[in-house]
Amino acid sequence: MPALSRADNSLLGRWWWTVDRWTLLAIATLIGFGYVMMLAASPAVAERIHVPRDVFILKQVVFLVFAGAVVVSVSLLSPRGVRRLALAGCMLALALTAMTIIAGVEIKGARRWINLPMMSLQPSEFLKPCFAVVAAWLLAEGRRETTLLRRLAWPGLAVLIAGMIAGLLKMQPDMGMLAVILGVFFIQLFVNGLNLFLVGGLLGLMGVGAVAAYTFFSHVRSRVDRFLDPTSGDNWQVQRAQEAFGNGGLLGRGPGEGHVKDLIPDAHADFVFAVAGEEFGMIICLLILGTFAFIVLRALLRLLPERDLFVVLASTGLATGFGLQAFVNMGSTLRLIPTKGMTLPFISYGGSSALAVAVGLGMLLALTRRRTNGDLL
Repeated sequence: MPALSRADNSLLGRWWWTVDRWTLLAIATLIGFGYVMMLAASPAVAERIHVPRDVFILKQVVFLVFAGAVVVSVSLLSPRGVRRLALAGCMLALALTAMTIIAGVEIKGARRWINLPMMSLQPSEFLKPCFAVVAAWLLAEGRRETTLLRRLAWPGLAVLIAGMIAGLLKMQPDMGMLAVILGVFFIQLFVNGLNLFLVGGLLGLMGVGAVAAYTFFSHVRSRVDRFLDPTSGDNWQVQRAQEAFGNGGLLGRGPGEGHVKDLIPDAHADFVFAVAGEEFGMIICLLILGTFAFIVLRALLRLLPERDLFVVLASTGLATGFGLQAFVNMGSTLRLIPTKGMTLPFISYGGSSALAVAVGLGMLLALTRRRTNGDLL
């Protein structure tokens, strides 16, 4: 095809020959899994809450198609374009996250969403990729300065923004999202060359924060207690999820033959991995897990020859955040960690999550493209 010729110097032509097509294929695979899992899990949930059977499927198809377009569109950007998008996105997401405290929709005791036509928007989802890129830029700028004051000022600004995000997420409250964002930021600080004594100090502060969350937030304490001692509280959903994996075995019971989706209220969202385990078996679950691991490891390996510190820090943050989100969802379902309502990227139902993950992966693809001199700006 002439449009895909190596001699094609158009924006799309240069993109096709410089983007990581293996990662692009892996992302398309996850989107495909997301479509299949909506067909499997959502009709039962729709019937239980008395809405048309296909409502979740149709909405998620639109979200996933739009998410795929966002991945490609954002991956066309240069590093400078990624930085500008992240700055604008971070400021907007911060403002909207603050708005949820005042005018947000309260669901299960938390104010994290803003009602929009056809969907509920969770602004903090967009903070994950945008803040990772903004923090990378601030840390990289600090390393370029020659005076001590300026070298400290840039990272100090990143810490200040992280503190603002922490305060807003604490008020919602959304401790799981806070843990992921701060965890990614800590990894970026470590990659940036943070002194080992400071690393130990920050780890200590994170430990203190975890103890404080357990002490002062009853829902955190309840989830931790139920994880450590299943008899201490209601573990019904997690127990049904574990039974689903056992019922599925190696090859699964077959599409549409599972029962866990008829029992768990969030089978199409937080517990969609259990539906996959029961209906498609361990082999498909391992394939899903392997696809997530491939995207993360592929991105990190492509950074090995990279010399631009901003690109290294931003890509590390984006890949780590993506992997952590997947781990939290699958780990909660498998009872490897305390339960946390976090979506499985592209596979769980959710418009905000699908679009935010698409923005992050589009940025990751843009930053890990093989760049010419003209693309370094």
